[in-house]
Amino acid sequence: MKKELFSIPNLMGYFRILMLPVFLAGYYRADTPKEYGVTFALLAVIFLSDLLDGYVARKFNMVTNLGKILDPVADKLVQGTLALAVSFRHPWMKVFFAVFLAKELYMGIMGLYLLRRKNALHGAQWYGKLCTAVVDGCILILLFLPKLEAGISNLMILCMIVMELFTIIMYLRFHIGILRETH
Repeated sequence: MKKELFSIPNLMGYFRILMLPVFLAGYYRADTPKEYGVTFALLAVIFLSDLLDGYVARKFNMVTNLGKILDPVADKLVQGTLALAVSFRHPWMKVFFAVFLAKELYMGIMGLYLLRRKNALHGAQWYGKLCTAVVDGCILILLFLPKLEAGISNLMILCMIVMELFTIIMYLRFHIGILRETH
């Protein structure tokens, strides 16, 4: 258990999670191009640690059960933190953040329920991956262009809300199908 807790990939996952409040505080206070640069450098380190932890785990046979849980949890914490950071400058982002939290709460509860009831975890579906790509892309644009025209930023936020709602509906259908299976 100790070996699993302190494997290099898991340490990178912990690091990524611990850097999120530092990023959030830096972004909240950022006002100059230099301050934004520092926060984006920290964000680049966070993203790099995400890429490296999986690579190291597979390359050096350090894949752990804890890592299989820690990595996606850290990914969602990063996404949620970035959404929260954008909400500091774009009020409509708070609506997105609420929908995002509802979806992630549903996905977590349903994942645990299906694991207990069906003893299986189902990977992300195409619409979940598409949603993540759209949301990540929009959030990064809104982060990197904090003074983006309000109409454009609100349209991007609306697009993210629609993607999250679409994904919730699709996963509901998917989960209902799994629950109806009788074998």
